Amino acid sequence: MNPAPPDHWLAKATRGRLRWVLISWMFMVSAVAYLDRVNISVAAQAIQKEHGLTDVQLGWVFSAFLFGYALFQVPGGWLADRFGPHRVMTVGVIWWGAFTTLTALVPAGMASSLALLIGARFILGLGEGVLFPSSNKLVSAWIPSAERGLANGIIFAGVGAGAAVTPPLIIHILERWGWHCSFYVSAGIGLAVGLVWFLLIRDDPRSHPLASPAEIAEIEAGLPPANKEHERPLGWGAILRSRNVWAITASYFSYCYVTYIFFTWFFIYLSRVRGLDLKSSAFYGMLPFIAMVCGAPLGGWLADRIARNHGQRAGRCGLAVFGLMLAAVFLALATQVESARLASIVLAGGAGAVYLTQSAFWSVTADIAGKSAGTVSGLMNMGGQIGGATTALLTPWIAERFGWTASFLFAAAVCLAGSFAWLLVNPDKPISPTETPSR
Repeated sequence: MNPAPPDHWLAKATRGRLRWVLISWMFMVSAVAYLDRVNISVAAQAIQKEHGLTDVQLGWVFSAFLFGYALFQVPGGWLADRFGPHRVMTVGVIWWGAFTTLTALVPAGMASSLALLIGARFILGLGEGVLFPSSNKLVSAWIPSAERGLANGIIFAGVGAGAAVTPPLIIHILERWGWHCSFYVSAGIGLAVGLVWFLLIRDDPRSHPLASPAEIAEIEAGLPPANKEHERPLGWGAILRSRNVWAITASYFSYCYVTYIFFTWFFIYLSRVRGLDLKSSAFYGMLPFIAMVCGAPLGGWLADRIARNHGQRAGRCGLAVFGLMLAAVFLALATQVESARLASIVLAGGAGAVYLTQSAFWSVTADIAGKSAGTVSGLMNMGGQIGGATTALLTPWIAERFGWTASFLFAAAVCLAGSFAWLLVNPDKPISPTETPSR
C-alpha cells in the first residue's frame, strides 16, 4: 500500500501519533465487545421471565459465552499471529453482530429454548475469542515497550466504558421496545465500529499509509528484545515450559474470577439481594465500570512510570501485586456494609483496584513473547476466561448455600492468591525458543 502524501490532511493530523489513534479505536472495539457481552446480564431478568429460567439455568447461559470465549483464546491468538489482527478482528466483529442478533431470535416456550440460548452464547464467545489476542498482537507491533502499560490501560478502559454504558442504554431500550431490540441495537453498533476498524487499522507500522518514517523509526527502536530476536513464532514446547507464562495465567484466572462477578451477577445482586429498584440498580451498577475506566489507564500509566524509574519487575509485577491485594480488601469490606448504596461504592473500589493490574498482564505477555504475542496472551486469557466461567457458575451456588457474603469473601481469597502468583514472574526474561523451566 502506498503511503499517503506527507501534506495530506490525514497524514498531518496523525503525524507522530498514529499509534495512539489506533489504540484509541481499539478502545472503541473493546467497549463494543463488552456491550455485546454485558447486555445479557442487564436484560437477564426479562430473559428469565420470557424463557422460564432458574438462576442456575441462567448461570449456564452466562457461562456458555465464557466457555466458548475461553476455548477460542489460543486459536484466536494463533490466527492473529498467522493472519494479522486487521483481518482476524474484522471477521470477529461481523461474527459478534450475527450471534448477538441470534440470541434475541431464540423463540420462547420451546423445549429446546435453553439449549438454543446456550448455543448462541457459546458461539458468540468463540467469535469474541479473537478480541484481546488480536489487540495484544497489535500492541506488540505498534507500541514501544516503555509505552505498553498506558496503551493497554487505554484499551482495557474500553471494557469498563462499554460495561458502564450498557446498563442505562439497555434499560432505556428494554423499557420502551423490549430486550430483543436492545440486542439488535448492540449488534448494529458493533458492525459500525467494525467497519471503521477495517478501514483504519493495519497490522504493522510499515504497512500503514499514514505512518511517518519518524514514527516507524521511533516504534522499532523501542521494541523489546523478544520482537527483535524471534523472527518466527515460538514453538509450543518453549511456551509451555515458561514459568512466566504459567504464573501469569494462574493470576489471570483469579483476576477474571473477580471481574466477572461484576459482568454477570452484580446487577442482579443489587436489584434482588440488596433491594434496589431497576433505575437505582442501573445507576449503582455503573459504578464498578466507571472505576474500571479510571483504573485501567491509571494503572498502565503508573506501571510505565515505575518501570522507567525502578525496572520492569517493580513496574509490572509490583503494581499487579498491590492492585490485586487492594481489590481483595475492598471485596471483603463490602460484605460488612449494611447500606446497599455504600456497598456498591466499596465494591466499585474493588473493581477499580483490580483494573489497576490489567495492563501488567498484557504488557508482560507482549514483551516476553514477541511475534508470538497473540498466542501467548491467548493462552493467558483462556485461563482467565475459565476463571470467569467458574465465577458465573460458582457465585450463585455459594450464595444459595452459604449466602452472598460468602461468595464475595471467596472471591477476595481468590484475588489474594492471584497476587502471590506475580511474585514468580520475571518480566525481563523473554521466552527463549529453547526455554527450560526456571529453578
